Amino acid sequence: MLPRLTEEVLRHESPFSIASLRYTTQPVTIAGTTIPAGEFVQIALLAANRDPEVFTDPDRFDLTRDAYGHLAFGHGIHRCLGAPLARLQAEIAFGHVLRRFPALRLAAPDRAPAWQDNPRHRGLLTLPVRLR
Repeated sequence: MLPRLTEEVLRHESPFSIASLRYTTQPVTIAGTTIPAGEFVQIALLAANRDPEVFTDPDRFDLTRDAYGHLAFGHGIHRCLGAPLARLQAEIAFGHVLRRFPALRLAAPDRAPAWQDNPRHRGLLTLPVRLR
């Protein structure tokens, strides 16, 4: 259960919103638009993790989902080297918190959490919860 939770959290609320800067090495056509070779491109990891062609009902947080294939830590040679450690840390943290507070729930489910104002790296500022 904890690996599924961790992977779905990573897919749904990725720690990085955009990938590092890239340039096309050859012309690329995406959705009918051709980007010539040598052009700067920005990859939106958050959008990729919400792609309906990859994930059914992608805006829904679903612990039963197989979230394999998300891009929370990038892809290929640009994949984060610390991804295995980050996953392990998240699983340990989630496990401890859920064992200590099994009735944990959002304190204000209708209110969106507050995120830091950073266009590249994401981090929660507030997430009010009820522990009991």
